[in-house]
Amino acid sequence: MFAQQDLSKYHLYSLRRCLGAGEPLNPEVIRYWKEHTGTTIADGCGQTETINIVGNFPGVETRSGSMGKPVPGFDVNIVDDSDNVLPDNEVGHIATRTSGDWPVGLFHGYLRDGELITDSFRNGWYFTVDTASRDADGYLWFVGRSDDLILSAGYRISPFEVESALLEHETIVESAVVGVPDETRGQLVKAYVILTAGVEGTDELAKEIQEFCKNLTAPYKYPREIEFVSELPKTISGKIRRVELRGT
Repeated sequence: MFAQQDLSKYHLYSLRRCLGAGEPLNPEVIRYWKEHTGTTIADGCGQTETINIVGNFPGVETRSGSMGKPVPGFDVNIVDDSDNVLPDNEVGHIATRTSGDWPVGLFHGYLRDGELITDSFRNGWYFTVDTASRDADGYLWFVGRSDDLILSAGYRISPFEVESALLEHETIVESAVVGVPDETRGQLVKAYVILTAGVEGTDELAKEIQEFCKNLTAPYKYPREIEFVSELPKTISGKIRRVELRGT
């Protein structure tokens, strides 16, 4: 919401450090914020079930778009479905090691009808619901919630990556991307798009946006369906409720 304002009207250079929470910010928002404040928004990763377990720390290089590195005291890594640590630049589950001393602030399970449910723990790891990759320097890069990933024609597609590409288009204020059923591909990439004031959503604009996305991402990732909307369903904390969009 800040980035949708004309920040040149405000004197924001007294800001020393800015943090992002809720959902990862796309590169265009981070670029615009830095242009007007001189600060790079420091992202991180944490859940209600944990404390902050990954972050961009003062005194350490902040890489725009990265969640940063594991918080000291936590062994956080990228793990596959078989509980193995993955090589650099491969997408897997964000997991925290639980073997040995129990990580500070990590819960022990969900209490349901008086029973402790521990499905999120296995083979010495706690599995978050998020996926990411790790680069050669140990920085983690968010991909998406595991249940939000789109499987289309054998490809795993991150909604966040497509949404970031969409927001580079000058007519788009906000977007949400989901997978919708398709008999041939399994799922298709569908985008719900909010346009800037005064811009009308037309078939011609939808085609223009699709071609724009093809030039920013791999061709198979572009949204094959685009629906223009006036608002997106969100939680109180501002996270997009993609589960509602998948049901429409």
